[in-house]
Amino acid sequence: MKLDKKNGVFNGSVAIITGGASGIGAAFGRELARRGCEVILADCQIDLAKEVAAEIREAGGEATAAELNIVDYCAVEALIYETVKRTGRLDYMFNNAGITMSGPASAYGIEDWNKIIDVNLRGVIHGVQAAYPVMQEQGFGHIVNTASFAGLLAMPGKIGYTTTKHAVVGLSKALRMEAAQAGIRVSALCPGYVQTPILDQCGKYGKVLQERSPEQVEKTRQMIKKFKPMSPDIFAAKALDAIGKNEAIIVMQWKYKFLWWFDRLFPTLNLRLFQRTAAEDFRQA
Repeated sequence: MKLDKKNGVFNGSVAIITGGASGIGAAFGRELARRGCEVILADCQIDLAKEVAAEIREAGGEATAAELNIVDYCAVEALIYETVKRTGRLDYMFNNAGITMSGPASAYGIEDWNKIIDVNLRGVIHGVQAAYPVMQEQGFGHIVNTASFAGLLAMPGKIGYTTTKHAVVGLSKALRMEAAQAGIRVSALCPGYVQTPILDQCGKYGKVLQERSPEQVEKTRQMIKKFKPMSPDIFAAKALDAIGKNEAIIVMQWKYKFLWWFDRLFPTLNLRLFQRTAAEDFRQA
């Protein structure tokens, strides 16, 4: 494996990545290992995580797989404890695992709310709660919380996803203010469309709450296509460059940055535009 000497900030470090078996998490694992970081791919899809870890080792990197349900705080805490006991450090905690749900608010049951909050918000909280004291004691570390562009801009049809991802951004910003005094960095990652399983019908663990007509599905597919979803490997490389610079809120591609700034400058206008979109998307056939 060719080590990228320009990214010495990652060389010799140790990183835990939740949701590390696929998508952005697996891409982070590959790129971090290429930059000289030992990675622990934590995921409930343990067989897939083992495959990714094996590929990284075959390429010359250091990687192991760990079965983990991020909803179980004790399991998250145990993984971090075991990692630090074995390696003596924890440089990066990537709270990356997440799910999405699609459908209007009227289609939600309380069990749907509980599920998406458990994974997308409580799972991040568990990673922060378990890693932060370790990083405080050692005097360094970087917590990277994967939110979404939906954490910056409200998305009709994804109310649960929008809610939890906004919370992750808020958590990250508040923690960053406190953590700086302890020498700890915190970043919120806000990707737009990336070619991952979550983009295709919510992925394995997501949920479609209301079936849509073929015409509506095709319309969404064409809209996403216009945004040209990034390859997860390209996304991971660019995101790690930003993480290495200790950026607080990481948004890739000019189109998403423009939409973010537009929303901040003209919030009422943006709400009206999205309201119109929602009305068309969820109209009764």
